[in-house]
Amino acid sequence: MVINTNISAQTTASLLEQSSSALSMSLARLSSGSKITSPADDSAGLAVSMNLVAEMGDNTAASNNVGDAISFNQTQDGYLQQVSTALDRMSELSVEAQDVTKSSSDRTLYNNEFNTLANYVNNVSTQNFNGVSLFDGANLSVTIDNNANTYTNKGVDLTASVYSGLASDSLTTTTGAVAALSAVTTAIGQLASDRANIGANEETLTDYSNELSTLNNNLSAANSQIMDVDVAQESTTYAKENILVQTGTAMLAQANSLPQIALKLLS
Repeated sequence: MVINTNISAQTTASLLEQSSSALSMSLARLSSGSKITSPADDSAGLAVSMNLVAEMGDNTAASNNVGDAISFNQTQDGYLQQVSTALDRMSELSVEAQDVTKSSSDRTLYNNEFNTLANYVNNVSTQNFNGVSLFDGANLSVTIDNNANTYTNKGVDLTASVYSGLASDSLTTTTGAVAALSAVTTAIGQLASDRANIGANEETLTDYSNELSTLNNNLSAANSQIMDVDVAQESTTYAKENILVQTGTAMLAQANSLPQIALKLLS
């Protein structure tokens, strides 16, 4: 039996230190909700998690871009619905102005309303969305993923002659009314094509938005497997380490008292 070196106490102290460290780690995981509270816990897992989080952030930014583009198209179509109403009325006025029983004064009134509606169509062509022209005909490249791939959002050109030329038509004569009706009919056909393009833009962009949402959900689930603590499992670990710390503390006290037995040999 020796006094200077208490092997039992040293071994018990070492084990107690390990249990205390494991208990502290378990407390940190439970309080933070994360399995990795420092790079030392799982360096490889932390690196993978950081990449996943970065990708989710990029996808969220791309989703915001797509959402803005959808709003852009919805705003365009909102205006074009009003333009459609105006063109329909202009078509009616063109037909009414061809009535041989109408006087020149009647046709002048029809012409005034026709020109007012034509000017409205021209005014719509100058509208903007957050400083970006809605109807200059330019195609827009919308970022749709974290690799900077883009979708070409087809533009609508309300400044085209098929629309702007309506302001020069006149209903003051039956001949002019016939020509105006032909021009309005052409404009209605072009408007139908433009609205169809907007519908295709919205449908495609919505698909990309749903794709990004699904991808982010899957990435989040993958990141959860790496980072999120299983509370039930960790609670069991915490209880075990807590018991080991308490028993280790009691046993260290017992191990420290062993050298006192040597006193009995000296008495």
